[in-house]
Amino acid sequence: MKLYYAPDACSLAPHIVLHELDLPFALIRVDNRTKQAASGADFLAINPKGYVAALQLDNGEVLTEGPAILQYLADLRPEASLAPAHGTFERVRLQEWLNFVSTEVHGGLGWLFNAQFPEEVKALIKEKLYKRFAVLCQTLERREYLMAGGFSIADAYLFTVLRWTPLFAIDLNQWPALVRFQAGIDQRPAVKAALAAETV
Repeated sequence: MKLYYAPDACSLAPHIVLHELDLPFALIRVDNRTKQAASGADFLAINPKGYVAALQLDNGEVLTEGPAILQYLADLRPEASLAPAHGTFERVRLQEWLNFVSTEVHGGLGWLFNAQFPEEVKALIKEKLYKRFAVLCQTLERREYLMAGGFSIADAYLFTVLRWTPLFAIDLNQWPALVRFQAGIDQRPAVKAALAAETV
């Protein structure tokens, strides 16, 4: 497998999961501006959407969209318990969290990268985000992870996008449960390995 990534992007989540599962993969950096991969390939030919993450399988198929990639990877090693089994209610709960992180947290923070938005618009986006952070805290004040069964792919995803908050002067100390969550995930060996590989 090949994981196409960019530093500090949402591709960090599948990168973490690949390390958690100890799966063999090649890591290929993408320049988000030129859309060129470090391998020399035109990234748009690999993923016409033009953004990471993209996971190229050994049979040539390419998967895009973080929640889909994360679930695919987790199902390769079900014994690692990073995702409940298909067909169970807990799997639906996981998908619920993946959708919430994707649309409400990732999506909200993503808008803040838009330099064309005036500060008044960004303030409104932040106000909505803060309500979503409060929802996360309702769970993370009661337990260590989003899912009752322990660390899951949803946690890797949430950790990844919350790392962007300092870029927008969002102080997570307003939400101690999120600070504890980030600090705990940051200590996982897979997280350290993925971050180290992306800073080379």
